[in-house]
Amino acid sequence: MDQSWRSALWYKANFWAMYTLYTLGFSLRTEGLHNVPRRGPVLILANHESFLDPVAIGIAVRRRICYLARKTLFKNKLLGNYLRSVGCIELDQEGVGKEGIKTSINLLQGGNALLVFPEGERTLSGHMVPFKAGITLLLKRVSVPILPVGVAGAYEAYPRSSPFPKLAPLFWPANGTGVAVSVGRPIPSTRFANMPREQMLKELFDEVKVVVDRAEKLRRKP
Repeated sequence: MDQSWRSALWYKANFWAMYTLYTLGFSLRTEGLHNVPRRGPVLILANHESFLDPVAIGIAVRRRICYLARKTLFKNKLLGNYLRSVGCIELDQEGVGKEGIKTSINLLQGGNALLVFPEGERTLSGHMVPFKAGITLLLKRVSVPILPVGVAGAYEAYPRSSPFPKLAPLFWPANGTGVAVSVGRPIPSTRFANMPREQMLKELFDEVKVVVDRAEKLRRKP
């Protein structure tokens, strides 16, 4: 990831622009900032409700993070260049498949914060689905803090079936599409070091589900 001052300034400018847009346009609420490690590598695990998630999570953690995004999003040259400029890494698919393991390891070993959606794709129903096994392969190869993050309301605001998001303006009556993000406490990866794969997947799922439920209670509703 580009660590130059120009890149950092560009990221910060985008952060404040998105902070304003999400706060005013989606009534974004966040909690748990004090749980975010301010430096060093951290693996952020979150549920995946819609295209709104990466930016909402970036706003909540207030730290420069890297995203893994599927390659099809980079087909448009202008959009692709923009996504790269704000930390997106293109892969053949979302989540951590075999292709993304090496990239993820390199990013974490470089001291970065990396956001991964272990479900592998956006939810079709609004509910979380079991995590894919790729995340266990990554955790067997790196030892970094795991930060569970939950997103709520993004599915209602921008489901896969909708071509455009539904706004929830801050100064309008609540309409059910407000977005919220809850950040949980870091979990040492050593907890999962000798754990069987299925148990690891279940416990990681449960940790993220806890903060998803918190975010659901936090978000602005009618």
